[in-house]
Formats: sequence, C-alpha cells, structure tokens
Amino acid sequence: MKLRSKLKNSKLNYFKNIIQIKNWANKKNSQNINNFMVKLQSSNFKIMRRKKMNLEKFIRDVNDFPKPGIIYKDITPALKNPETFKYIIDKMAEIISEWNFDIVIGPESRGFIFAAPVAYKLNKELIPVRKPGKLPYKTLSVSYDLEYGSTALEIHVDAVEKGKKVVIVDDVLATGGTLEAIVKLVEKSGGEVVGIISLAELTFLNPREKFKGIKIESLINY
Repeated sequence: MKLRSKLKNSKLNYFKNIIQIKNWANKKNSQNINNFMVKLQSSNFKIMRRKKMNLEKFIRDVNDFPKPGIIYKDITPALKNPETFKYIIDKMAEIISEWNFDIVIGPESRGFIFAAPVAYKLNKELIPVRKPGKLPYKTLSVSYDLEYGSTALEIHVDAVEKGKKVVIVDDVLATGGTLEAIVKLVEKSGGEVVGIISLAELTFLNPREKFKGIKIESLINY
C-alpha cells in the first residue's frame, strides 16, 4: 500500500499520522520520507493556526533598559502565554518551511527559545551561537557592536559543515549587529546564511541594509 494512501483526511488524526510516518521513516532510514514528513507538517500549519493573532499586545516596552535611552522589547509576556508561544513557533516554522536550508542557528540567549522548537518541528540541525567561554570545544569568534555596547560571539569550528545552508532564528532584529556577526561566523565555517526570521523587527533602525541577498521575515514590525 502506498504511503500517501495511509494518511487520513481528518485533522483529528494528523498527529497520529505524523508519529506513524516518523516511525516508518526511522525504520527505513530514508531521507526522502523525512523530507515528505516535513512537507506534510508545513501543509498542516495553516489548518492548525487559522486565526491570526495580535502579537504586539504580548510585547512589553521597558524604558531605560539595559541603559538609559534604550526602549527594550520584553518578550516574556509572549512566552508566558502558552497559546501565544505556540502560535509564534508554528508561524515561524510555517514561513521558513519553504526555504531551502539545512541548519537552524539560535543566538544566545533568547534565540535559543525560538530556534530549538523550530528546528524540532522542521527536522533540521540545531546549532547554538554563544558568548565567549561558553562553548567547550575549539571555536571561531567574531567581535561586534551592539546598540548599547560591544561583545563577541563564538561557534564551534565543526558546527557548520562546508556548503551547508543556514537560517538564523532570533527574538528581535534591531540594528542587525548580532546577526551580522553570525553571518560572518557561518561564512568562516564555509556555510551560507540564506535566511533570517525573528519575532520582532525594529524597521526604523534599517537592519535589512546589512543583509543583502538574504531572506528576512519578522512576525512583528515596529
């Protein structure tokens, strides 16, 4: 019997079917079946999340943090609400499911919150980018300026294999300095950043000017 004929139309059986396909794919060790599973998941995102959610009401402005004059976008109210967090992860996964890539990168530290579940949903490799001294193995490092200071980021030397395509998943795209540093780290490793997705984007800071030729999507634009 063909695999597709085993799938039932009722969305009540969706998760049951996904588990069956995963188990079957693992037994067959077939990348083609795993890819089919990811496409099936992405095709059901719209069914599962029909109602558009107003995410802005779950983002809190905090004045003068972490320095005077900075208006900080606090995402913790969105994380506190289970339905909101689920919507964010599903929406991010839905958007990038059509992109051709191998790896999801999450920047320290809030990027981890979104990158991990998105990588899980799409069956992609997950790589953390961390601050200096946090990774145990040999690293590559890039220094960069933030909107309120300067710092550096590191990645393991063997994290991104040559030729691999990467999508960066983060919470807020502000000046773009952090993600620009990650692009350089990936390029040092021999990979290519093909896309960026964030929960929120501060468009008035013009971060997209730093990423010519890279797909960029954000769920909220300020």
